[in-house]
Amino acid sequence: MFKGVLVPIDVNQPSSWEEALPVAAGLAKANSATLHIVNVVPTFGMPIVGGFFPEGFEKKALAHAKEELEKVAAGANLEGVKIEIHVAHGTIYEEIIAAADKLDVDLIVMTAHRPELQDYLLGPNASRVVRHAKQSVFVVRQ
Repeated sequence: MFKGVLVPIDVNQPSSWEEALPVAAGLAKANSATLHIVNVVPTFGMPIVGGFFPEGFEKKALAHAKEELEKVAAGANLEGVKIEIHVAHGTIYEEIIAAADKLDVDLIVMTAHRPELQDYLLGPNASRVVRHAKQSVFVVRQ
């Protein structure tokens, strides 16, 4: 049913993968699908903010994110699952959707925190992915 499953995680937030990664791995394994694990390094937002960081900071941040992502994948029970690791850079929900499209996945599995009032007003990344992704989205609640 699925040929590719994407699970976006924040390497700095174990809650983003502790429940979603096993679910995604199980679905990928059951469907003989490739599991794409992606981490998005956010942008600075306004260009003036970037001026406060040393030159080469973004390159180092991306390399560090990839190292951490590899550690997370190595520490998870992913035996029998074909995995690919990806690091993106930009607006989190936009990069998740772009990665899903580029990698031609059928399913996105991601964690969502319990909704609070500000989530309904601002919309967390999970709700934006659910609203805008072409793929099915499986939201794992904490």
